[in-house]
Amino acid sequence: MRSLEKVLTDGIRDIPDYPQAGVVFKDITPLLADHEGFSLVVQALATAGRDADGKVVIDKVVGIEARGFILAAPVALALGAGFVPVRKKGKLPSATYEESYALEYGEATIEVHQDAFEPGDRVLVIDDVLATGGTVEACLRLIRRCGAEVVGTTVLLELSFLPGRKRLDGEQVSALVTV
Repeated sequence: MRSLEKVLTDGIRDIPDYPQAGVVFKDITPLLADHEGFSLVVQALATAGRDADGKVVIDKVVGIEARGFILAAPVALALGAGFVPVRKKGKLPSATYEESYALEYGEATIEVHQDAFEPGDRVLVIDDVLATGGTVEACLRLIRRCGAEVVGTTVLLELSFLPGRKRLDGEQVSALVTV
């Protein structure tokens, strides 16, 4: 069996100038197509939802649209927790809360259903990449607005040359790999 480090190195490729000139997109589709690698990543992400004894300490796992969905749903299954999608504006059918934010190459608004959480739910946020931190910061505001508690945020990849971690100062944030 390959190490998690090897899986991540082999499974994430750089796509220059996508979605616009000057941006180097981190493509995780090779990783997702690799059953063994994807399984290792899901298990590694799920550790953030357990205490030191391996007991599950969360009630819900949030995935941020779109690639966060791909990672968060299997993590929720691995932990025996519910999955909550945080989506782009206008994609959810029921009453929502919304938060707008700036990202590295534009602006966006995300939403969550107002009834997605029970008061006091313990929540783990999963996303693919931590870049400027705007998306995660907006997501955390949405979760807290619903009366839930954020236990932590775990990402597949952190871009250390961008200010995401600094922007989330005071939050529990972890990454499987930092570049």
